[in-house]
Amino acid sequence: MSASILLRSTLPKTFPSATSRIVLRSALQVRHGSSSTTHYVPGGPIYQGTVNDPTTFPPPSKIHGSYHWAFERLLSAALVPMTAAAFATSATAYPVLDGLLGISLVMHSHMGFDSMVVDYLHKRKFPIIGRVITWTLRTATVGVLVGVYQFNTNDIGLTELIAKVWAA
Repeated sequence: MSASILLRSTLPKTFPSATSRIVLRSALQVRHGSSSTTHYVPGGPIYQGTVNDPTTFPPPSKIHGSYHWAFERLLSAALVPMTAAAFATSATAYPVLDGLLGISLVMHSHMGFDSMVVDYLHKRKFPIIGRVITWTLRTATVGVLVGVYQFNTNDIGLTELIAKVWAA
């Protein structure tokens, strides 16, 4: 069944013929535009391929697979005793704890935000904004690491800050 017969059968009898040609032309353009070429949809993501194309799988990697998962869990579990130790100690006696706590908190946050970017801004669906957000996150993480280093070396440090905030 052709598109014009299908469109004529769905249109009401009072529908003007000039408008039906415009609707038919745009319907055919949408049908033609859904081939394997990429088209910009105003207000929406850029889709590459069709809905029937299989998703691409990343190449297997132990570092980004099970080792990455184990490192995330180990880092999350290590934050609990480090934070408890920050409450129990003073900042001047343990500058190493300040450094470990600062790096661990920032890396824990970076991994969480990176997982959100990977899940919600997939590069197949959002090829441009996904890459921009990924590099913005990396830049912000480096900036925060520099800031934490400056705070730990030139100011009171994280453990002293935690103690002062807790006592306030």
